[in-house]
Amino acid sequence: MILQALTKYYDALLTQGAISPPGWCDAKVSYALHIGDNGELLDVFSLKQPSPDGKREVPQILRVPEQVKKASNIASNFLCCNSSYFLGIDTKGKPARTAKCFAAARALHEAVLADADSPAARAVLAYFARWEPDKAASHPALQETLSDILKGANLVFWINGGYAQEDPAVRAAWEGRRGEEEAPCGRCLVTGETAPIAVLHPSINGVKGARSSGASLVSFNESAEESYGKEQRDKTGQGFNSPVSKRAAFAYGTALNQLLRDREHVQVVGDTTIVYWAEDGEPLCQDLFGAGMFGAPSSRMTQNDLNRAIIALAKGKPVKVNDALLNPDNHFYVLGLAPSAARVSVRFFYMDTFGRILTHLHEHHERLRIEPVGLYPPSVWQLLSATVNPNSRDKKASPPMAGAMVRAVLAGGMYPVSLFENTMMRIRAEREVSPRRAAILKAFFLRNQMFAVPKEVLDVKLNEESAYLPYVLGRLFAVLEKIQLDANPGVNATIKDKYFNSAMAMPAGIFPLLTKLSQSHLRKLEERRRIYYERMITDLKGRIGETLPARLSLVEQGTFDLGYYHQVQKLYTKKHKEEKEDGGAD
Repeated sequence: MILQALTKYYDALLTQGAISPPGWCDAKVSYALHIGDNGELLDVFSLKQPSPDGKREVPQILRVPEQVKKASNIASNFLCCNSSYFLGIDTKGKPARTAKCFAAARALHEAVLADADSPAARAVLAYFARWEPDKAASHPALQETLSDILKGANLVFWINGGYAQEDPAVRAAWEGRRGEEEAPCGRCLVTGETAPIAVLHPSINGVKGARSSGASLVSFNESAEESYGKEQRDKTGQGFNSPVSKRAAFAYGTALNQLLRDREHVQVVGDTTIVYWAEDGEPLCQDLFGAGMFGAPSSRMTQNDLNRAIIALAKGKPVKVNDALLNPDNHFYVLGLAPSAARVSVRFFYMDTFGRILTHLHEHHERLRIEPVGLYPPSVWQLLSATVNPNSRDKKASPPMAGAMVRAVLAGGMYPVSLFENTMMRIRAEREVSPRRAAILKAFFLRNQMFAVPKEVLDVKLNEESAYLPYVLGRLFAVLEKIQLDANPGVNATIKDKYFNSAMAMPAGIFPLLTKLSQSHLRKLEERRRIYYERMITDLKGRIGETLPARLSLVEQGTFDLGYYHQVQKLYTKKHKEEKEDGGAD
């Protein structure tokens, strides 16, 4: 299904003219070799351009003839390759191999351009005929750029004011060469058609942590992975271990590489690189999903447009944005990839209609709503970051948990238990119930209802009528802490620093001590505030009863934390309101 979805996406982009056609690809190119009609190297100029952040220069993306997949073998690309093939010089310390690389490039270009009749074709042939690799290092045109070129930069030819690959005769020669290539035929798993089968599948670039030179999504290099009669030693049979036509292999590889190159629509969660796309190739669908799921900004839509469209599509209504009609029935795909040696492994793949995915996303946002209600709900990566030690060297969330979290949001499923457990671990370690951690607890209990937490305490704000014991105990702890802070402004350590974890886990052993401490704190307060707190404590103790529980389970501790958080928000909101009123009276 993954390869089929990517192939359909490629066809949609090809119809729009937004992707390279078969036989061509988009490659990173750093320098152009300016050659004359007689093949003489006249100059070398940089094609680099400023990066999006403006901090460095990066190679330019050019459409060039399809590049071969390289391992350790010698194989030249046509009209776009590195210094080993086009200059016959590199820093690998293997001059004999480098000479073979240049010879392979010359042979390829002579074979492809033998019958091409144009100044550009003749100039390229003349270049390879007259170039002397042993004199390359001293050539005057290379002096300023050679050190950077030798780092593996891609080179192209510039002739008479244009790139060689743009010359009509050269393009026709390349297309003709591709049509002559022979390959064994078979039934394609992607299209179902009988067609030439790809022996090697394309390299995938841009997956974080994978090889910079590219990794394979489909490959076989061990006999245990191969079927009888399709072993790697038989180069024509190797592709039949996973028979995909050459056209489909090119299509899915080109589409996936374009998705990974579009950094505006690529997200990294844990060790997983996530790409997402609509079947019809509409980029606004990517904008909507990226904003709602990951908080990614959009260069094509305002935040109001994003919010309006997400709510409407979640209700199954088409939306028109920037003259584009977004259909809730459009198929949408989310693919998570992780590095695995020389391969790319699939962490998850999810497909559904765009409307259903946004419905699940909207429901997720509603479950996260908690005081203080912000304009935007926390994104998935913000939630996951709340489970990570901020002082650790590696601040990535657990990869399995991150993948399970993304799948849960996409499918509207239950959140992983590890999300709750890791959140509680951070609360215990830091004694801090942040808004994001409180939102996680609330959303987790609402969706994973088997834990039987009363819905009355899973509200956006404080429920003052609830008598659910763990929730009330959390509220009481927040009140006792606030009394201490009011009685001792600027105190270095509060009861939260010393007793929070004990009170949360073993209330019976701690709350009598805390209640006794609060009496000395109350005596320091003015009468009006002391009476206010005494009434609050009396009300909460009345909800607790006479016997305190010796221990609270982990789920009950999570509800304790929610009660504490809700009460803190209420207390400080009330204090802020009183301060404003007092200021107005003055």
